[in-house]
Amino acid sequence: MNKKSIIRTIYLYLFAGIGLILLIIGVVRFIDMGLKATVFTQADSVARLQQDQLNIPRVPTINIERYEDSQEVTEEELESLRSIIEDYESQKKEWESIDRYTARRQEEASINLALILVGLPLYLYHWKIIKETTA
Repeated sequence: MNKKSIIRTIYLYLFAGIGLILLIIGVVRFIDMGLKATVFTQADSVARLQQDQLNIPRVPTINIERYEDSQEVTEEELESLRSIIEDYESQKKEWESIDRYTARRQEEASINLALILVGLPLYLYHWKIIKETTA
């Protein structure tokens, strides 16, 4: 066996192994997600509780009416303050409407699917070449 064929063989087995590892990790993580969602439903209860406790940072309520008659604050500053309060309220509503637990699950599923979609072709392609060269 010459040096070139040894390097080629190492390359093929290495990348077939990497593809297989990615495939296994993705499948195992999907199975883990499925078991947690169906069989071991309390396994994520602490994570769900922590996700539910995350809230947009609390900002003290500002009574803008008390500044409207004040001589210390200009009309431009009041408008700026009103705009900030409106932006905060809309962001708070948007933040509260997001199911953070479901979003985290979907993020995990996306990563797992990506591992499988990369690992499977990588493994199959290199294993096919290995089979062709050894046959």
